[in-house]
Amino acid sequence: MSKIKFELEFPIHASPTMLYQYFSTPSGLAEWFADNVNSRGVMFTFIWDGAEEVAKLIQNKNDERSRFKWEEDDSSEGYFEFRIQIDAITKDVSLIVTDFADDEDDVEEAKMLWENQISELKHTIGA
Repeated sequence: MSKIKFELEFPIHASPTMLYQYFSTPSGLAEWFADNVNSRGVMFTFIWDGAEEVAKLIQNKNDERSRFKWEEDDSSEGYFEFRIQIDAITKDVSLIVTDFADDEDDVEEAKMLWENQISELKHTIGA
């Protein structure tokens, strides 16, 4: 069964370099995304309430994007990505989150989860 891809765009008042640190490093991710994050090379362990999930960093470009794939996700298409987009005219910075869900109900639930997570990120960085 194929997954449903979705993207969310969040305007963020922060420099791309600073914002990038919050989704590309274990310490940055631990400040807003999970209770704790550890990494060994490209393998990141995310910890929430004692439960662990492992994701592999499958794509990374400095000050631009980080793409992760959950280890337990055996589909070929599923991943989640943080991408910084800068408007060419206004220079406004946005964070684009790309993720996949199994069905339409999961899409809405996942969108709400991301909105809460990004709200926490904005609060953390004071944006």
